[in-house]
Amino acid sequence: MQELELNITQNNEKQLVTEKEQKNFLETNLGKAINFAMDAGLRAILPNYVEDAAINIKDTLFQEGLSEGIKSVINSGIELGKSVIGVFTGKFDNVNQMQTAIQKGGIIDGISELIDETLKKIQQKEILPLKVVSVIKQGKNILLDNVTKNIGNALTEQLEEIEKINLYSENWEKYYENKDFSGMEKEYKKLEKSLNKVIPLEETIKKAREIENIHNLIKNNGNNFELTQIEKDLAKKLVS
Repeated sequence: MQELELNITQNNEKQLVTEKEQKNFLETNLGKAINFAMDAGLRAILPNYVEDAAINIKDTLFQEGLSEGIKSVINSGIELGKSVIGVFTGKFDNVNQMQTAIQKGGIIDGISELIDETLKKIQQKEILPLKVVSVIKQGKNILLDNVTKNIGNALTEQLEEIEKINLYSENWEKYYENKDFSGMEKEYKKLEKSLNKVIPLEETIKKAREIENIHNLIKNNGNNFELTQIEKDLAKKLVS
């Protein structure tokens, strides 16, 4: 029993939700959303430039401070959003809380100021033609609209994945009740795949870990469903 408890505990410790994990996840995924939005926006406001030229212009913007600036804006926006909505633990508890914090964190305003600062630097260094700088300034609202839309899409995808996780968990429990390990394995694999796409949240991870513990107990026991009550209670206790 001590070996069983140790194995489950070690497994759960690997998946422990931390503020750092949440920060890294949001920094990466929001960064990708903003990067893609800037790319699409620049192509839209620079229609007379060939694709390679438009890419080079975007690369120039990023090299001149936009890339690091976006990272800083995201982090500052998340922290400000947490403060505004009163997240004192440092971690988001659910997706709605995360959405509200991002919306109130001023990320779009931060990106707007960042674009202005980067273009000013580029203009001073004469890295890009003045005409190009002027076109980007005039089309800044298009860039910001794209950023807003892409961040919204990224957050919507999070909600959709959470819904999938809830569905897969319910399906797994039905198969478990019917002692259908084949069905359980199918839902378990889908559950794992979706978990890799969502921000680590306590309320999501907790249920998933409970399923993982029981699933692996049965699997390691030769697909034998005859678990003791102690084993079942332990699987739940170690994620509470």
